[in-house]
Amino acid sequence: MEIYISDEATKWFKEEMFLEKGDHIRFFVKYGGSSPVQEGFSLGMAKEEPSDIAVKKEQNGILFYIEEKDLWYFDNHNLHVDYDKELDEPIYMYKK
Repeated sequence: MEIYISDEATKWFKEEMFLEKGDHIRFFVKYGGSSPVQEGFSLGMAKEEPSDIAVKKEQNGILFYIEEKDLWYFDNHNLHVDYDKELDEPIYMYKK
């Protein structure tokens, strides 16, 4: 499994979450909502120090990662994070 994140999405995270070089963003499973990979669950994100990284992607000085305990959610899909200009928010795609 891998994380892919566009430059535009990285810029959004930096601006919206007041990130600086060396900060961390964790993608995690949260109960509720839905996704194309797990019904009844959705993807959350938080500015958080890692403890048990399973997958990571460093981009523009920011470390984006997923913890080992959340890997099941992705069901062997890669996480692609892009930016939706009209909604002014990131969009998440799951691709094998």
